[in-house]
Amino acid sequence: MLLRPRWAVVHRWGGRARGGPGIAHDVGVPVDADRLERLVAQQDGVVSRAQVLALGGSPGLVTRAVDSGRWRRLFAGVVVTHSGPVPWNARAQAAALYAGRGAALSHAAAGYLHGFVGKAPRTIDVSVPADRRVQDQPGLRVHRRRSVPVLPWSPPLVTAPATVLDLVELASTEDDVVSLVAAAVRARVRADSIASEIARRPRLRNRGLLVELLTDVGEGVESALELRYRRDVERRHGLPRATLQVRERVGGRWIRADALYVGMGVRAELDGWLGHPGGRTDADTWRDNAVAVERLELTLRYRWSHVVGDACATAAQVEAALRTRGWQGRGRPCSHTCPAGRGG
Repeated sequence: MLLRPRWAVVHRWGGRARGGPGIAHDVGVPVDADRLERLVAQQDGVVSRAQVLALGGSPGLVTRAVDSGRWRRLFAGVVVTHSGPVPWNARAQAAALYAGRGAALSHAAAGYLHGFVGKAPRTIDVSVPADRRVQDQPGLRVHRRRSVPVLPWSPPLVTAPATVLDLVELASTEDDVVSLVAAAVRARVRADSIASEIARRPRLRNRGLLVELLTDVGEGVESALELRYRRDVERRHGLPRATLQVRERVGGRWIRADALYVGMGVRAELDGWLGHPGGRTDADTWRDNAVAVERLELTLRYRWSHVVGDACATAAQVEAALRTRGWQGRGRPCSHTCPAGRGG
């Protein structure tokens, strides 16, 4: 729901504004005050000088409102129509208006509004067509690009798949890439739309990892550790593919299994550093016990050193666990020293 800013509440009796100086006091005739009020409400209290002029306002309207202290200038030619604190959404609107024709919020700012970046960035990124010159400003960073794939929202945004790739190119670690793509897929950015965007960027940084990752993320991979488990433990050693991120009710509580071998009585919990900085937590211990008591299932728990440092031994242990629960298959050794697939 859009709320009208306090300055925009104007009552007219006989063509005269009541209730103190407001928009009608400054704009006069022939400005379309009702349209200006609606526009400002749609833009989180922000308006550009060009928009005011287009609605019939005089050239000095914005200057007078700013000089009086009732409006504040955020960027050249862009104001917020009150004197109070400026929320992030208003700053984002102002950034897009300042950047002008063909511009759109991009990178972390767009990711935040698309729902897969968790925190509003302090510096707002905008992308503009390469034939335009727009200068960086305090709190605003400008990117020039040959094509700006825009969603014409308010404010305009770079499309979600393009935003994912923009952020992937800035990622410093594999874990950052995995977390970003997983968050985007959870926010309902379709994997095939990301793949289509990849095809349009032949020189994309981290391209190989992205192509490999898209299928796995669609199946539930949410971290670099889970990606390594899927790729280096299961796939490389010919093990069954576990179902990832399974939510179920056990012991009267909702739990989530990182990797569940459905129907085989075995699950693997992957304890990354972010979720388990000190190793197994009290909640982990309770969950493992509840699964053992209620489901009679075996829980294997692995950390980075097991999955990355010794994937072959981990694969052999998973294989052995599956075989104790009736699996008739056999793992595949990845080298002449690999212990997987050599059990009885």
